[in-house]
Amino acid sequence: MNENIHEGHRRRLKRRFVEEGLDSFEDHQVLELLLFFSIPRKDTNEIAHKLISTFGSISNVFEAHPKDLQKVEGVGENSAILISLISQIARRYLTDKTKKTFQLKNVEVAAEYIKSLFVGRKNEVFYVICLDTQLNVIHSVPLFEGTVKEAVVYPRKVIECVLRYNASSVILAHNHPGGSVKPSMDDIRTTQKIINALSTISVTVNDHFIVAGDKYYSFAQNGMLPQPQI
Repeated sequence: MNENIHEGHRRRLKRRFVEEGLDSFEDHQVLELLLFFSIPRKDTNEIAHKLISTFGSISNVFEAHPKDLQKVEGVGENSAILISLISQIARRYLTDKTKKTFQLKNVEVAAEYIKSLFVGRKNEVFYVICLDTQLNVIHSVPLFEGTVKEAVVYPRKVIECVLRYNASSVILAHNHPGGSVKPSMDDIRTTQKIINALSTISVTVNDHFIVAGDKYYSFAQNGMLPQPQI
């Protein structure tokens, strides 16, 4: 009897998604629906509520580490991996969609593209965005990843990346998981080191962005680069 009740509920929720999309769903219902695909014969409503209660919000659930997710009763390895995929798939989708749609021809357009690179990231990551002569993105490379506080950047690795993708210019970008977009002295020194290193192979640093959530800081926009190009 219980299995029939669960199956009927699952069919109704799936049909509702197909007909209406997720806009009218509560956060716990989104998780409940997602968990149908990793927990085939169990009520996932209670597990969805536990996840949101444990992590505080649906975005925090999607950004949680699989090992932390598995600490919640009812969440096994398959469910933890499935949940963790969401923010990373979203990041891949956003960067791919933006890359195909825009040249990074000005600070505002570049900022929207760059913010998408950091969706769901908890640690500091340093990107090198390789551009062609028309400011189209050739490839965005997460070159360094550090702790929640810092990522160590080596100019030699940046040069190797630029040569690998035959970039005409680059935009640098990293995130501040702590929430402030203000550049540190280390950020300023690192930027200058990379500018100096790339000048030896005639490649320009167009900008350096610091991202924290929806906020960003552009070195070029704030007069922190010798020759801003976008």
